[in-house]
Amino acid sequence: MAGRIEDYALIGDMESAALVGRDGSIDWLCMPRFDSPAFFAALLGTEDHGNWSIRPRDGGPRADRRRYRGDTLILETEWDTPTGSVRVIDFMPPRGQAPDVVRIVEGLSGTVEMRTELRLRFDYGRVVPWMHRDDHSELVGIAGPDAVWLASPVDLEGHNFKHDAEFTVRAGERVPFVLTWHPSYQAEPDHADPEPALAETERFWTEWVATCTYDGKYRDAVVRSLITLKALTYAPSGGIVAAPTTSLPEDLGGVRNWDYRYCWLRDATITLEALLRSGYTEEAEAWREWLVRAVAGDPQDMQIMYSVLGERRLPEWEPDWLPGYEGSRPVRIGNAAVNQFQLDVYGEVMDVLFLARQSGLEGAGHVWGLQRSLTNYLEFTWDTPDEGLWEVRGPSRHFVHSKVMAWVAADRAVRMVEEFGKDGPVERWKELRDRIHAEVCEHGYDPDRNTFTQYYGGTNLDAALLLIPVVGFLPPDDPRVVGTVEAIQRELMVDGFVLRYPIEATDGSDAVDGLPGDEGAFLACSFWLADALHLIGRRKEATELFERLLALRNDVGLLAEEYDPRIGRMVGNFPQAFSHVPLVTTAYNLTLHDGHRRGERCRDGRAAGG
Repeated sequence: MAGRIEDYALIGDMESAALVGRDGSIDWLCMPRFDSPAFFAALLGTEDHGNWSIRPRDGGPRADRRRYRGDTLILETEWDTPTGSVRVIDFMPPRGQAPDVVRIVEGLSGTVEMRTELRLRFDYGRVVPWMHRDDHSELVGIAGPDAVWLASPVDLEGHNFKHDAEFTVRAGERVPFVLTWHPSYQAEPDHADPEPALAETERFWTEWVATCTYDGKYRDAVVRSLITLKALTYAPSGGIVAAPTTSLPEDLGGVRNWDYRYCWLRDATITLEALLRSGYTEEAEAWREWLVRAVAGDPQDMQIMYSVLGERRLPEWEPDWLPGYEGSRPVRIGNAAVNQFQLDVYGEVMDVLFLARQSGLEGAGHVWGLQRSLTNYLEFTWDTPDEGLWEVRGPSRHFVHSKVMAWVAADRAVRMVEEFGKDGPVERWKELRDRIHAEVCEHGYDPDRNTFTQYYGGTNLDAALLLIPVVGFLPPDDPRVVGTVEAIQRELMVDGFVLRYPIEATDGSDAVDGLPGDEGAFLACSFWLADALHLIGRRKEATELFERLLALRNDVGLLAEEYDPRIGRMVGNFPQAFSHVPLVTTAYNLTLHDGHRRGERCRDGRAAGG
């Protein structure tokens, strides 16, 4: 049985990633890409769906201690047993000829009897490979296009569709294991040399972290979040996946299970901002370039998400042989939301390209042509109902956040002309901006409650409304902004954390998202509230909320998509970039008074109409 979501730690090589439990088991690993089929899929089923464990033979089910080695992605897990102590060092070195997972068992004191079990299951746990030993006596598993080699001085023996071994480690001894994936139709690749690979991996992460410019009181949390963001970056393209997992449920035992191993445009601006503010210009530029390549083409074909290489077809299907995490079915591979119309993505793209230009990242000449096309297309589509930021599978609506982001697109187009000398029909775009602004303030605002609403004519709230002052639609001191923040505090908070929106509609209409069940508090929304409180001058409340959020991180500093206060557990895909990125930006906003908070940067007098 899989562990609790918060019991996992992440290792990765910036092309794929694995989750390692506190019990010493790797329960999730896809290769060669984040979105490739998993060959360790116990996370979504049982150990018979693939896992690899190394732990003391007679120890408890959970390690006594674990941590990342300094500012790296090298995981160290330790057990104390009656006969001695042992450490397992897990990491994935930056990719060379092939992806490797390296595990080094280190004796700390006394003598410890260890046990390892390997169950290879290709294609999300469905395919049992043919196992044999090659000419070098290495264990090899092959099925279809996949091949996996295991190199170790420990000989594993096969029975009952697994390979296992027991071995002894004494104080000062180190026993390595190297697992390598490669296409089965190609020759065996070189394997990582464990000890040099460890030194190289530590050097890589230490040098990368040294670039970080944040030096405030939340440095440890910021650095761990940035490392996580880097680990979720697909190095060959610069794309950043939302999470390395699929179908970790938002509601334990329910159907709210989605594949997050793709790159969402909704994350674009806050990701670029976090990277730039932290000194990672190269990563920011790579992310910007991925985005430009992905969305290039006819504006009406722009999607809300793409693969790590910018591929557009992400068909959703269900591997019915997987029972799901704690019985949460269906498990989903791919994401049907890719076909939704979400108006907000036009604002996200225009905003991120404006921010890049404002920050000195020069784009290719055709980028402005792309922006012009997007803005011209928006003139004819901004008043169309959509599925909104949260990708609801209920009816399309005139979501207020979507309209606000349409305003952002028009505003950034105008400012590209006025501030950077770009050519375009600026007066027409100003008229578009003003028309959108006026409509949102008329139809998306409830004067009786002094709050904006989730959609036109409704009474529901939406945590995305907290972004209104951040993107500059209205200044933070506008009474309608303050009223919206206070309404969200009254109506969307559970045990001190923020829900995305009410699952059950409060105005007699159908459930907003068209799905049964419930969900936890969406962590990004709680960070947004901290930012909004800070912007409206309630700094003490903002800091208290931020520090409550930091306390939710697991023992190695990671956050899932959501936290369910009903059961006191993390839920949703893990670790979630959309939780770690706002952690970084909020930490900056609360600790650095540099005049460059996003709300201040994007806001000016022209934006405060309505």
